Amino acid sequence: MRVFVTGASGWIGSTVVPELIGAGHQVLGLARSDSSAQAVAAMGAEVLRGDLDDLDTLRAGAADCDGVIHLAFGHDFTRFDDSVRADARAVEAFGAALEGTGKPLVIASGTPAMPGKVATEQDRPEFPPGSPMAGRAVTARAVLDLASRGVRSSVVGLPRTVHGEGDQGFVSWLIADAREKGSAGYVGDGSHRWPAVHVTDAGRLFRLAVEQAPAGSMLHATGDEGVAIGDIAEVIGRHLGLPRASRPAEDFGFLGSVLSIDQPASSTLTRELLDWRPAGPGLLEDLEKGHYFGDSPSR
Repeated sequence: MRVFVTGASGWIGSTVVPELIGAGHQVLGLARSDSSAQAVAAMGAEVLRGDLDDLDTLRAGAADCDGVIHLAFGHDFTRFDDSVRADARAVEAFGAALEGTGKPLVIASGTPAMPGKVATEQDRPEFPPGSPMAGRAVTARAVLDLASRGVRSSVVGLPRTVHGEGDQGFVSWLIADAREKGSAGYVGDGSHRWPAVHVTDAGRLFRLAVEQAPAGSMLHATGDEGVAIGDIAEVIGRHLGLPRASRPAEDFGFLGSVLSIDQPASSTLTRELLDWRPAGPGLLEDLEKGHYFGDSPSR
């Protein structure tokens, strides 16, 4: 296959592109800057210059390929609503280009938060009003609906943490927060759980999805079904030599609402459907390796 990948030089894209090429596929990678273009080319992919606001470019890239993996998303949390709207417009452009072709469109979204239960792939993407992820859930549902328009659409629900060496996501933010505040923080009693996955396992799932996922598939990229935030704080505190501490949600800024929700997610159905078997380390094991802290593992 020839696969158009947005976000090709990003954290997950940098794993997805080599995964696709290693499986014999060709990749056309979207790049918005010279440095991104160089990174995409260095991985062995063809470069298409543009960004998510270049809708004509997105449509052309999709039409020129056998499938699309859409990973790009603006992570400036001061303009998160703008990023959500740009993402929705990009998905509409892909849907228009692929309608009636039977070609795959795979997008990255988040696993849903289902109060009082472990979320499964049978639960539609949903987050409480006001959650940073609520807008992305609307876009994910729109992608699943493209199955009725002749697109082999699927959504890969990513957990709150896609971890590995080089990760600059929520766990890195929690570590920086602990250093600044003098304690490894959590909300409530620390029992709220985050699902997690190693970045190499996430990359493999995107490849399997574009190859095999049936139209309208909701997939979950979770290696860890749920890791207690208090346990994450314990490892962070031990590596930094800081105490754990419960703090109010507002003390964590934009991340407070995410830390305040128990949101475990199962990937049992995804594993069965695509024979996906996570092989990377779990989140706590990965934290113990020390690379998040620039040190060697604790003893």
